[in-house]
Amino acid sequence: MLLRSPWTPRLASTGASAGERLALALADDIVEGRLAGGDRLPAHRELAKSLQIGLGTVTKAYAVLERRGLTRSVKGRGTFVAIDRSQRDRQIDLSTNAPPAALHARVLARTLAAIARRVDVDHVTLYAPPGGHLEHRRVLARWLEAIGLAVDPAHLVLTSGARQALSVAFDLVCGRAGLLLTERITYPGAIALARRAGYRMQGVEIDAEGMVPQALAQALRAAGPAGPRAVYLTPTLHNPTTATMSAPRRQAIVEVCRQAGAWIVEDAVYAAAFPDLPQLAALAPDIALHVNGLSKSLVPGLQIGVLALPAGLRDAAQALLQDLPMAPSALSCAVVDEWLATGVIATIQRDLRHEAQRRARLAAALLGADGLVWHPEAYNAWLAMPRDAADGVVSAAAAIGLKLTPPQAMMVCEDDSASGLRICLGGPRFEELTDALGHLAALLARA
Repeated sequence: MLLRSPWTPRLASTGASAGERLALALADDIVEGRLAGGDRLPAHRELAKSLQIGLGTVTKAYAVLERRGLTRSVKGRGTFVAIDRSQRDRQIDLSTNAPPAALHARVLARTLAAIARRVDVDHVTLYAPPGGHLEHRRVLARWLEAIGLAVDPAHLVLTSGARQALSVAFDLVCGRAGLLLTERITYPGAIALARRAGYRMQGVEIDAEGMVPQALAQALRAAGPAGPRAVYLTPTLHNPTTATMSAPRRQAIVEVCRQAGAWIVEDAVYAAAFPDLPQLAALAPDIALHVNGLSKSLVPGLQIGVLALPAGLRDAAQALLQDLPMAPSALSCAVVDEWLATGVIATIQRDLRHEAQRRARLAAALLGADGLVWHPEAYNAWLAMPRDAADGVVSAAAAIGLKLTPPQAMMVCEDDSASGLRICLGGPRFEELTDALGHLAALLARA
């Protein structure tokens, strides 16, 4: 006798087709724990009749879930939920800007089985050359093509994470005597790198599209030509404000930097969300360094950083990496190669987009604060407020088990009074996030 399925049939409110809507509805309920490991899904014909959709549509949706590793089919018995979530009491982290979980054990197991037959043993047993093996650089060059950046693999440097790639970029174009100009409020990791290395930093005014070209031009003129000058910025889904530059704004930034003789360091870790927007390195390949990585666009544990260099900096990068090797794991590169070939990357990115949209809408609905800035493709929301007020909210949140980013970590000028709250939405489970945002809304109402 077959067990009856505990799932109440429904279609998600988003999705282009009935099959996509069915797959999304089931995936949401599995990931959020409403369906437990081992629960049986409805029979194909039963579900097709209940939802008034085609039998083939149900079959395709179930196949999508099995490819994602969320379900498993047992011949003669049916289809079952394949993951089981453990519940743990812990602090809810709203300070780490990570993507939601989109990789499941069965997908990883299939990937590892596939690459075990093809991985080059020399890539594991021998040290990688500076910048990574050529085969791996070719793989990452193919990945960059998907976001509109055509680059010669010889001009790529691979590192163990995007932050290492960013560190190499800063060292190449700024150095100890140089000046690094960036958004007035920006990515905490970049600020920490610059401060640790002793670079001079200067904040540039921002608006709803990010760095303001006129303000950048003025800052470069005031700085004068003495010493190397570099402009670091995040043109797509700026961290923490979520601002995204239009194509005309990107062109204007490039023109300002070219006229001033300044290098550009482009942080493009979120560029996959808008592949049709031009990369700064595509607009100005002679002066722009493109920093990217797999952690933000796929899964945090896939620590591969990518640095695309202008041809004139290739030799300097090779010399730097001779003393400080940073090549990523050969196995991680093999995983990316396999995922490119099988379409897993596109599947993960589609699932991440859906989950980011769902979490952003949740934040907008629960927080409802005046001035809350959110984007359906971003993993965080931003609430501008005076620094003292932001400090107070961070402290009050910590007292009830919510971890938020201290405002000073995002501020180039530590004396700046204008700051805000970065509310990271990707890390917690959805039910945890719902609870955390509810408590945060109560804190904000009293602030």
